Amino acid sequence: MRFFIVHELLPWKPNMRGRMRVRASCAMSVCGGELLKEALVGLEGITDVNVNSLLGSVLFHYASQASRGAALRLLIRLAEENAPCKTPEPGDNRSAALISPLRGFLPLLRFLFIRPFLPVWLRNALALTGAIPFLAKGLHTLLRGKLTVEVLDAAAISASLAMRDFRTVSMLSLLLGLGDTLEEWTRNRSLASLTESLALHVENVWILRDGEEISVPLARVREGDQVVVLAGSSIPVDGTVVQGEGVVNQSSMTGEPLGVHRTLGGSVYAGTVLEEGRLVVRARHVGDGTRLRQVVKFIEESESLKAGIQGKFERLADMAVPFTFLLSGVVLLATRNFARAASVLLVDYSCALKLATPLAVLAAMREASSHGMVIKGGRYLEALNEADTLVLDKTGTLTQASPQVAEVFPAPGYARDEVLRIMACLEEHFPHPVARAVVHKAEEEKLRHAEEHAHVQYVVAHGVASFLHGKKLCVGSRHYVEQDEGVDLAPLEQEITRQTGMGRSLLFMSEDKRAAGLVAIEDPLRPEAASVVQGMRDLGFNRILMLTGDDERTARAVAAQVGISEFRAQVLPSDKARVVQELTAQGCKVLMTGDGINDAPALSAAHVGIAMSDGTDLAREVANVQLTRPSLEGLLNARLLGQRTLRRIQCNYVITMVCNTLFLLGGLFMILSPGASALLHNVTTLAVSLNAMRTHLPGPQQEIQQKELA
Repeated sequence: MRFFIVHELLPWKPNMRGRMRVRASCAMSVCGGELLKEALVGLEGITDVNVNSLLGSVLFHYASQASRGAALRLLIRLAEENAPCKTPEPGDNRSAALISPLRGFLPLLRFLFIRPFLPVWLRNALALTGAIPFLAKGLHTLLRGKLTVEVLDAAAISASLAMRDFRTVSMLSLLLGLGDTLEEWTRNRSLASLTESLALHVENVWILRDGEEISVPLARVREGDQVVVLAGSSIPVDGTVVQGEGVVNQSSMTGEPLGVHRTLGGSVYAGTVLEEGRLVVRARHVGDGTRLRQVVKFIEESESLKAGIQGKFERLADMAVPFTFLLSGVVLLATRNFARAASVLLVDYSCALKLATPLAVLAAMREASSHGMVIKGGRYLEALNEADTLVLDKTGTLTQASPQVAEVFPAPGYARDEVLRIMACLEEHFPHPVARAVVHKAEEEKLRHAEEHAHVQYVVAHGVASFLHGKKLCVGSRHYVEQDEGVDLAPLEQEITRQTGMGRSLLFMSEDKRAAGLVAIEDPLRPEAASVVQGMRDLGFNRILMLTGDDERTARAVAAQVGISEFRAQVLPSDKARVVQELTAQGCKVLMTGDGINDAPALSAAHVGIAMSDGTDLAREVANVQLTRPSLEGLLNARLLGQRTLRRIQCNYVITMVCNTLFLLGGLFMILSPGASALLHNVTTLAVSLNAMRTHLPGPQQEIQQKELA
């Protein structure tokens, strides 16, 4: 096993920490990854270590060149020993998923059921041991010149230790550690799940050598090899078609609902599926170089960066810390009583904020479930409130991703129903999305047909042909009917121009070299799409952008129907993510909404990502918010919930600061007795907590109407 530095962010000013990502040449077992993480954490100056066993990826921050060198020496030693490298065994991920949450709850179980039966000296020793990490974190933060909640927590624990109140020490350590453990487990489980869902699951492939097809393991395929792909198989490499032709389903890459024709010189990507035909592909990128693998890396990078972002409520609590220490000092000077001064560190300005803010977040998340949403953390409520730019995927988000027949147009001399009947008769032999749409339309209109035609001939990526009553019938693309079959489509030209201008796909039928008719196929919009786009604009989004893998003509037509003026067409997954990054670089706070694998990188890169209820498992894993109802109206609810929750937290902050300052002044000037001050302080804490727990939120339409009236 070897380690490679794939990315490093060097410190460019004093007191700034460096950031390095290292990737192993092979996957690691979960156990090996945990051992590696513990070893790195044990090094002086190394913090924020994140190890992804499946990807063999190691991310850490270092405080100095000395700590950087120590980490690299450790990795070199482990590489020579080959210690953490091991092929993951089946169920490895499931085991980790089960062990991690149990590990988080073990301290709670020990505190409730084991601690009461332990000797006093052992209870005190365990309390001291559990407090050390939080004391170290607070000291480290203080030495970096910051006065945050971590410092206050460390001070409160230190004061309890000074008073030999070991039960309070244990309780504080327990509550502080439990939340961190569960958050880390959730993030790691999501990353492991999405990595598994993106795996190709291909062990052996067929390659063409000296005119012979031989089977080799996928790991042995090299750039330049000619890979043979048969119908129904996943394409295992990025490459160029050198032989054959076929229809490739690229929905995982571009989001297009219909397969695309690929022939000599066409590009294909790993993870897409060959629906029809046979292709020989010259490998251009294999393994980590494929576009699919780059999606995994991009998501991993984005999640690691996003994991360190603090929510607004945490920063508000940090702002209260100096006031808390000031109050404690005043009490000590005034009373000369260390116990009373120390008690201020536990009951202070941030007391109500620490209690009320999590309650507000939990109430909002509970409210979200009743409005058809799952929000994965409090920081995303903040992001929903701050977002000012809305980016929407087209296929599966604005549209329903299910082709349907929009209209049927017969040529002069032909009947509409007869055209649809014959097309359905031929297309029912082939289970493609467009064919199913035609057959379904005929069934809806109760057009029955007898099997009178001869054997149906299928022309890959073009269409079908057969004979009926001695006449040759062809159904397929314009290229097939007009160029391959030599049919003059002039009688349908006016309708062709109108339908293509609306962004619809066209399916043609000819009879004995004469145009018989056409069927217009569309991917229908969600009925609520236009109203939701306008609603989001009313709720403060000053820029709305649509992204799609479709051509510009279709994109323009859809954008016009839903009221979006800005769109980008023919974009791949990396392009979508790049657009989001460009917007972020311009200072935009991006809310991205999508439904498929192709949207995952952009969902991950956005300030906040929302996945549709009928989206892929990967999109739901990566997104910060999941809609549980098949409607875009969930976007309105999500935005409103973020706005109302943050307003409530800010209101609680103001109430807490004003009231406690008044109580402090009342005590200093002897207007309030200590008992009255304590009573009023607790009443204030209770009041802001009850305010935080209110769950009634107005419906989106009611809120929008209120804004319009205002």
